[in-house]
Amino acid sequence: MFLNRSVSQPHHNFGTQSPKASPNYVGLVRFLVQPFLESPETLSVDSEISQTLNRVWIRIAFESTDKGKVFGRGGRNIQAIRTVIAAAAAAAGQSVYLDIYGSTTPDREGMSFDEDTEERSPPPPKTREPRTNGPKPIVKPRIR
Repeated sequence: MFLNRSVSQPHHNFGTQSPKASPNYVGLVRFLVQPFLESPETLSVDSEISQTLNRVWIRIAFESTDKGKVFGRGGRNIQAIRTVIAAAAAAAGQSVYLDIYGSTTPDREGMSFDEDTEERSPPPPKTREPRTNGPKPIVKPRIR
């Protein structure tokens, strides 16, 4: 019952479904990543949506000096960003892939951070030098 009888009752179309709109992935990623950057103007975000596969590819690039802050300790920050993006994509019935590309230095342009870490060789294993010419430690027996 409505107090104003000049307004007709609202009609609800429960039977029809509106097409799911794709989230604004570029805006979402900018919102999530920019607070970690020293110079947010260096952030570049690009998204590609495949309607037939229901997949979204998001590519981001920023200065390599901010890499540590964006990734966070143990990758916690970037994992949280990926989780939020995946939740937005799941709500739209899509799957999402996030690629992170490297710095703007001339020799490594366009290389992703994953490729960057694969290219580095692991440090050589540390070897212990045997003790020589030094006194041996005295081992005392335990008494109970």
